[in-house]
Amino acid sequence: MLYFLIYIPIFAEKLHGNQAMNATVTSVLLIYTGGTIGMIENAQTGALENFNFDKLQEYIPEIQNFKFPIDAYQFDPPMDSSNMEPEIWRELVRIIHRNYERYTGFVILHGTDTMAYTASALSFMLEGLEKPVILTGSQLPIGVLRTDGKENLMASIEIAAAQDENGKPSVPEVCIFFESHLMRGNRTTKMNAENFNAFRSFNYPVLAKAGIHIKYYEGQILRNKEKRILKPHYLLDTNVAVLKLFPGIQENVVDAILNIKGIKAIVLETYGTGNAPQKEWFLNKLCQASAKGIVIVNITQCNAGTVDMERYETGYRLLQAGVVCGYDSTTESAVTKLMFLIGHGYSPEEVRKRMNHSIAGEISV
Repeated sequence: MLYFLIYIPIFAEKLHGNQAMNATVTSVLLIYTGGTIGMIENAQTGALENFNFDKLQEYIPEIQNFKFPIDAYQFDPPMDSSNMEPEIWRELVRIIHRNYERYTGFVILHGTDTMAYTASALSFMLEGLEKPVILTGSQLPIGVLRTDGKENLMASIEIAAAQDENGKPSVPEVCIFFESHLMRGNRTTKMNAENFNAFRSFNYPVLAKAGIHIKYYEGQILRNKEKRILKPHYLLDTNVAVLKLFPGIQENVVDAILNIKGIKAIVLETYGTGNAPQKEWFLNKLCQASAKGIVIVNITQCNAGTVDMERYETGYRLLQAGVVCGYDSTTESAVTKLMFLIGHGYSPEEVRKRMNHSIAGEISV
């Protein structure tokens, strides 16, 4: 399906002269990809339908209380996040790069199902980022009385525009904001399909909490030591697969995944602190795949905790088979980081090396 972008100056009447072209004047760009937050209920059929963002003020009149310009790009048609693809990540990077000097910060409205993948990918693709890129959405449509979308959107806009006492962005990284919590995007995973607290950052503290005031935790926020220029990246290789272990996994299943045509990397979801079966056929197949240049990264199936491949013999034998430690990476982060590194043409050995180092705060080594 082809997607088109519609530019909508939501608060055009507030712009004077060339203000929107100057990021020294506070301004925020909304990028609406789709998702539940952009839906309303059809009064006649009861079905959920997407609405155009030129009607945003009708459903969220409170947005007019912001004293700075807010513009928007809308994907047309809006997409369900289960259809999210790397090409859309590239388009998001293009939009941010083209408008980087025009806005103080960016808010991406996105469906929840793949939001953590998008946030992780953008954290790697936006090298040198020094402005907020906040992803948010909702569990209930914006037109529903009890929607969580209004709070999530309003707080995300405020965070995207926030600056410290030195005039620098309060949170210059890719984040997810949901139910009062601001989390590093590449540390976050969706963990609840029913409640408003849809996302959690299990292995890294939140960056901010929104209560009566928004409280920022400076020690947790990733900042560049020196001023950097935004360098967008568009190269991604999707020849990556996830192999989740379970008791009784069959040899033919492992064999099929490790021998997928063109496969270049495997995210291996193991037990506990990185443990796996000690069957010789399993270890031999991992060793053979590594020898062929397939990068295998070990992450834990547990929500919280880290992989320690030297703690038990089971993990140590994976090391001997050429498996790389993924530390406390989320599945979403490991997958997108591999896409990013392989897409840039690094050798398998170089990819293994870089998986052991943090690019955008995605792991604790």
